This record gives sequence, C-alpha cells and structure tokens, in this order.
Amino acid sequence: MEKTPFSKYQIRFPDCDPFNHLNNARYLDYFMNAREDHLMKYYQFSPYQRIKEAGTSWVVSENRIAYIRPALLMEEVLISSSLRRWGDSDVQVEMLMWDKDQSKIKSVLWARFVHFNIRTQKVESHTPDLTERFQVLENPFPSVMSFEERTKELKLL
Repeated sequence: MEKTPFSKYQIRFPDCDPFNHLNNARYLDYFMNAREDHLMKYYQFSPYQRIKEAGTSWVVSENRIAYIRPALLMEEVLISSSLRRWGDSDVQVEMLMWDKDQSKIKSVLWARFVHFNIRTQKVESHTPDLTERFQVLENPFPSVMSFEERTKELKLL
C-alpha cells in the first residue's frame, strides 16, 4: 500500500491574493481536499460513508502549517499526505505541497484529527479495524522530531 500518495492540483484565481500567491487560508482547503482524495482513491476509504454507517469520523483538533515558498496563480502543484502517528483516539497526518517537479517544497502541514462520535458528541477510541489499517499505513519519522525541526529540514530540500 502506498504510504505517501500524491495528487496534482492547479492553483486557481479565486484562491489567490492580490500578489497572485495562494491565500494562506486556502492552503488548508487544498491540503484537506488532497487528503480526502487520497483516502478514497488509494485506500478505498470514505470518511462520509463511515459517518453514515458508524456515526464516527475525525475532526481537526490542531493544525501546524509553515509557508516555505509561495504557490502561484495557475501553477501546478503536487500534494502528498502521510499518516505519521496514531493513538487510541487520534491521528497525525503530514501533508506537503511541492512544485510540479517535486523539487521544491511550498508548504508543510501537520494536522491532528480526533476520532469523534457524531451521535454522542464525544471523542471515541479507534475500533480494531481502524487500528489494523493504521498499522499498515503508518509512516513514522525515523526519530522524534518537532514541527520546527521538520520545517527546517524541508527548507533545505
């Protein structure tokens, strides 16, 4: 199974600021859309279907984002996502935005999602089937690293 899937996106006019740079807030939309695409295309997993069937999904509890180089109007970018860590009721996903050649990093996002029961309105532990899936998909860093250290590492690419 692909632990770090990629998708192509084009930066669109309504998402840009007056300098033709992708608006800072819109990076989150591109990242979240890419993660949804990756879950469905690469893992045949629909968070929307899970809500209907199990009444659970994940809600964002924390985002850490660094803007390294601007993404420009009509530029084609690649976005990757990877499950870096998971726990009893949460997951940490790293998402990277690259130029089309995957030679220059544009931005990095660390998002923490909490498994949430829509019906009870409470955080809920992951089920055994999810735990099995996470064990296969987890792509941990070789050593413990802070967001700042990771950003510094990516800037050198």
